[in-house]
Amino acid sequence: MKTLRLLIIVPLGLAMNLLLSQASFAEPPITKINNPLQIDPITLTGMSGGTVKTDCGAISTTPSQVIDVTDPFPYLQLTVESEGQPTLLVNGPGGRFCVLSNDDHKSKPKLSGYWTAGKYSVYVGELSKQNYKYTLSISQQQK
Repeated sequence: MKTLRLLIIVPLGLAMNLLLSQASFAEPPITKINNPLQIDPITLTGMSGGTVKTDCGAISTTPSQVIDVTDPFPYLQLTVESEGQPTLLVNGPGGRFCVLSNDDHKSKPKLSGYWTAGKYSVYVGELSKQNYKYTLSISQQQK
């Protein structure tokens, strides 16, 4: 009887442990930035798109990147480059902003302006139904 109980409890415990440790893998990377930037531009990479359909394209369930702004920036620009039709969705202390790709001009989605201190969840979405590698640039330079 005890052996049967162990055969049920041990696999259940191992399965729960595996699920809980998998959840920690889903955490987005956090990039802490100070004013002035030590490296300009800062470049981050990842995969665009996801399974959540929004007005800002298909995004993942967790942010692509989390940017922790420690000091306010009078000017900061985020630019995303990808082979597909990337979008940029930023949710932070100043609100929620979406920038779509404009295929006619081969433009790169950019969001710039004044950034207050705080954490910003950045989702790199995709208008097509595919996923692409992206490069996200963070810069203080006005381009």
